[in-house]
Amino acid sequence: QIQLVESGGGLVQAGGSLRLSCVISGSTFDIRGFGWYRQAPGKQREFVASILVGDITNYADSVKTRFTISRDRAKNTVDLQMNSLKPEDTAVYYCGVKRDSVYAPFGSWGQGTQVTVSS
Repeated sequence: QIQLVESGGGLVQAGGSLRLSCVISGSTFDIRGFGWYRQAPGKQREFVASILVGDITNYADSVKTRFTISRDRAKNTVDLQMNSLKPEDTAVYYCGVKRDSVYAPFGSWGQGTQVTVSS
């Protein structure tokens, strides 16, 4: 079993920064990738960023030049540094993992952390 706990969300003005963190615990031996998704009110959950084995990163076009995903193996965390935040970044942010294969879907979601960007 695996558990993911997100933190670091909050209220920030447009142009500001936040750093989200996801702590992973439990059976982590079969994890092949980590991802951040977000869900705004009335919208579907959407991909934000991922980091796979070999530290291969991928970003949604909307965040590519502003967000950075990183992994701290010692702390078993995956962070999302968010800069130049915009009101449209407002959402609940979730982290998930790929298990067994880099081609597996993301799952084992945490409870999410709210990010609100005011204009």
